[in-house]
Amino acid sequence: MKKCLSLLAFAVLLLTGCSPYTLVNNEVYNNADLAGYHTFRIVTPDDGSLPPGMQMVTYYNIAAAIREQLVERGYTEDPESPLLVNIGLTVHREISTEPALPPGYFPYSGPYYNGYYPYFMYPRGYYYNYYSNAQVITGIYKEGVLTMDMINLSEKLPLYSASVATIIENGQARFRNLSGIAQAVDVLFSKFPVPLLPQYRHSK
Repeated sequence: MKKCLSLLAFAVLLLTGCSPYTLVNNEVYNNADLAGYHTFRIVTPDDGSLPPGMQMVTYYNIAAAIREQLVERGYTEDPESPLLVNIGLTVHREISTEPALPPGYFPYSGPYYNGYYPYFMYPRGYYYNYYSNAQVITGIYKEGVLTMDMINLSEKLPLYSASVATIIENGQARFRNLSGIAQAVDVLFSKFPVPLLPQYRHSK
């Protein structure tokens, strides 16, 4: 009996330990008090452009998953909010990715993949250009890494950044479905400094 229970426990650990999603980065900037913000807005294609290879349906799925995470932490969506949630994607098979900052301005190195940086819908240079000491995770990003920045847009001030690998199916050049994206975004928020409201904690 004990042997069976041990095998069962091992199987559970094996299954739970093989998640296709990994938190790559989790960083608060400028000692930001993210709990002090009560509203948010998510970047839209009107603010810039979709990363190469991303279709509108994938953008909507990512935005919906991020929206759910923030609402369950007590935030309210507001198109006039100073708190902008920016979305970036690392896609090494595309040449048209953009650098994190304008040429000649590199207070940090990375994140990159073979010399390519994440392609952000709202270009990072619009806000990191105003904060010379900004630090972002260094290292090599895999194809399909989803990066989320939070910025106080009115002050051009970076507040938070997190990344999750990977929202692209292993060995296939396609994005995960709605359920997979929701799971990836759940990992993306796994160390977010503002906790879920009590009524949502039991379901996570």
